[in-house]
Amino acid sequence: MRRILVDSIKGSEKLARDIVNDNGTIIIATGTVLKKQYIERLKELDINYIYVEDELSEGVDDEQIQELLIQDQCLTSVKEIIDRYSYQEVDELIEIKKIAEEIIRDILKEPEIMFNIYGIRKKSESIYSHCINVCSLSVLIAIRMKLPRTKIRDIAVGSLLHDIGYNLVSFDYMDSIFNNCSKEQQKELMSHVIDGYSLLIRESWISVSSKDIILCHHERLDGSGFPFHKKADKIKIGSKIVGVCDEFDSKVYGHLEPKMKVHDTIRYLINQSGIKFDPDVINAFKDSIAYYPNGIGVITNEGETGIVLRQNPRKPARPVIRMITDIQGNKYNYWLEKDLTKYTKIAIWDTIEL
Repeated sequence: MRRILVDSIKGSEKLARDIVNDNGTIIIATGTVLKKQYIERLKELDINYIYVEDELSEGVDDEQIQELLIQDQCLTSVKEIIDRYSYQEVDELIEIKKIAEEIIRDILKEPEIMFNIYGIRKKSESIYSHCINVCSLSVLIAIRMKLPRTKIRDIAVGSLLHDIGYNLVSFDYMDSIFNNCSKEQQKELMSHVIDGYSLLIRESWISVSSKDIILCHHERLDGSGFPFHKKADKIKIGSKIVGVCDEFDSKVYGHLEPKMKVHDTIRYLINQSGIKFDPDVINAFKDSIAYYPNGIGVITNEGETGIVLRQNPRKPARPVIRMITDIQGNKYNYWLEKDLTKYTKIAIWDTIEL
């Protein structure tokens, strides 16, 4: 199975997962052979990606894709809880703690797993998927940094709620780029940290550390962040971790920022280690993320193309790939698998749509 953009449908692919609308109604069922005519209709329904089984996806390890596993389990629950809270059913927000514990348990089962992230999601699920991704990755980093379980729990709760203040933004910002917004709009967007903190300050079941994450996840080591321009050790570890994960997911998915590829975003964050982001957090982060997610197309420094089959947990930039075309662009007529930890002269040059 692999995830592809709707625009990439060529026809003849077999659907690997039901396509559903925002009401949960199945539009196209698993197993359906797709047609190019479906493209415009799916785009009208704000469906930008689908999952397919085809020749290229053979052998892709979808069980290794942590983002998909956790999203499947938590997305509906998180959306319902936060939506109910938005309609003043405040008492039910405490259910977020259960989701946080589920995510922690899932990751503790496989703490060495690489977090695969795709960079494709529907507008309607954006803010909820963002919070779940930030939580999952923050928990994984906290575990790898060997933080106490109570601290990990605080980080999980705080990261699930870190952007709740966006619910008070008065305009539709989902397709906006922050730097292109008016000064008034930028000010309102930046106030989401204060607004979120203010919404939850009286909630006694949320720890002080979790509330700090909601308030301070945009603070940066060099003082360039907001709302208080805190520096270095003045920023708590939970906010440092969530700050990295929030920045990563926002750039990969183009949330208020120009969209970047996964591997480029990872390199950006590594370059900012010790400047904007805590080096210990970045070290744990770069060992936790798949530079090239399972199922994505790649081109090597030798000009061959391939698809990522699975990850090498201790070498996040050196996955196992199946070669599709050779240097001359000729398609391989046999299965050729290359583990880049063994083919040391080969490197992935870029990702491509297949």
